[in-house]
Amino acid sequence: MGKTSGKLTVYFEEPFWVGVFERVDNNKLSVCKVTFGAEPKDYEIWEFILKHYYDLKFSPAVETAIKQSADNPKRRSRNARKQVENTGIGTKSQQALKLQQEESKAERRQISKEQRDAEKQKQFELKKQKRREKHKGH
Repeated sequence: MGKTSGKLTVYFEEPFWVGVFERVDNNKLSVCKVTFGAEPKDYEIWEFILKHYYDLKFSPAVETAIKQSADNPKRRSRNARKQVENTGIGTKSQQALKLQQEESKAERRQISKEQRDAEKQKQFELKKQKRREKHKGH
């Protein structure tokens, strides 16, 4: 049975506040980036998590190694303080976000290509119909 853990990092990325949700499930990391706008309060973040967590679109899973942390409370508080001081997101998270961005970009390109082809086909059919109508009277 695998272990599942989650982490939220909120940081300022000019000009907005951004939250990065990291979810590790069975040694696979998936990430979702959310733009908050103005600096969110703790209760606003908690409310967002409760209402919108299951609506988030996470990136495809990336293989990752999980470090086993010690249960010493002093060490846990020290690590928490380091994480609060550390701004930004980890490289694995950045890779996962990049992968998600590339997939959505490819999806958008596919959809727009299909729309363009459909529009060309429609114009062609219209032109063909007009040509037929011109020759009907002769």
